[in-house]
Amino acid sequence: MTRQTKRSEELFRRSLDSMIEGGSSPSRGPANYGDYPLFMERAEGAHIFDVDGNRYLDWMMSYGALPLGHAHAEVVAAIQQAAAEGTHFASATEIEIEVAELLQKMIPGAERVRFANTGTEATMAAIRLARGYTGRPKFVKFEGQYHGWFDDFLVNSHPHPIASLGHRNDPVKIPDSSGLNRHALDDTILLPWNDMTAVERAFETWGGQIAAVITEGVIANMGVIPPAPGYLKAVRQLTRQHDTLLILDETVTGCRVAPGGCQEYYEVHADIVTLGKGLGAGLPVAAFVGRAQVMEALAWGGVLHYGTQNASRIGMHAARANLECLLRDDGAAIKHTWRIGEALCNGLSEIFERTSTPAIVQHVGPMLQILFTEKRTIGDYREFCSFVDRDRYRRFALALFEHGVYMTPSAALHSVASLAHTDDDVAFTLEAVDKVLSSAG
Repeated sequence: MTRQTKRSEELFRRSLDSMIEGGSSPSRGPANYGDYPLFMERAEGAHIFDVDGNRYLDWMMSYGALPLGHAHAEVVAAIQQAAAEGTHFASATEIEIEVAELLQKMIPGAERVRFANTGTEATMAAIRLARGYTGRPKFVKFEGQYHGWFDDFLVNSHPHPIASLGHRNDPVKIPDSSGLNRHALDDTILLPWNDMTAVERAFETWGGQIAAVITEGVIANMGVIPPAPGYLKAVRQLTRQHDTLLILDETVTGCRVAPGGCQEYYEVHADIVTLGKGLGAGLPVAAFVGRAQVMEALAWGGVLHYGTQNASRIGMHAARANLECLLRDDGAAIKHTWRIGEALCNGLSEIFERTSTPAIVQHVGPMLQILFTEKRTIGDYREFCSFVDRDRYRRFALALFEHGVYMTPSAALHSVASLAHTDDDVAFTLEAVDKVLSSAG
């Protein structure tokens, strides 16, 4: 493929006069992409096209927001019909009930549902709900996990030099942003993940003050790091012993790992589950669901949660079409993404072994990330910070662009298979990887 990106460069230069870093999120800007990011124009199925007419096989899928792929016919039709009848009413609608009922069918323990707009909103509300319901101030948050840009969560969510992290028995809290409320992290208990001893020690110290433990089922913003065998169940058992809520953040893994998310796959049931990204098939739809007794604290006069755009009408129609497709034929769509993900991971591992490339592929079903490292596995945030060559991965991913493969340039993010991906797409990707590694010597 002969690729030129002059139009993207021109748009980036123009954007600097009106937007910071040329866009609305740092992850889309030059920090990951080099001198300027690619500006995309349209997409269909598993492919995305930039403003210069270059075609890419897309493994980013809008950071996992598109489990069915781009412009899925049923989702497009649902959006078109809904828009023609009115974009938003900010009133009670039947479609809201229908999507809530679908989530109850999919998600274990989803006795009650509340809609929001983004994963950040859902996790913010979940923590407030946990504090209000239990009357306790503190919560446990794990290193390397990202739950959105709420002040109380913004700690140790990005890679840092290992020497700055402190001892794992007493992690140093490193804020992810300037401008936080100066007491925002006072009630955030920071712990290493996949370390049950650390969780037990925290409950020995603060047990009566801990409202909730919030965790991803799979760390998805430090590559892909699965839980150790039995870890999530052990955390669940400990929280029950201390009358503490377990919040499972499935903003990334929901609608992807299984119809019921990590709860179903790892057979662990949380008190509150947060959802986002893949729920709205590309539209800003999020939710938090859970036990009726807990969720009822949101009733008027209890724990406050407002939002003009909550359960936006067009978003609900897109979500219904998306969920119906994911549930159809006993979850055939998700099974397909697992098969494609496995094929891609197996092929990548074979190439790395054959070419003696110091890289591994970590994955859970359709979620995967290539990690340039000499280690055989990366088990937590500290190992990621210590042993993963993020610069080499970035150069590798940007080189794949030249061969028509669009993977995230950030080693801390990940790729994802969708319903739209095919065996031919896997073969195309593996051929491109072979070429990149060969040209790199």
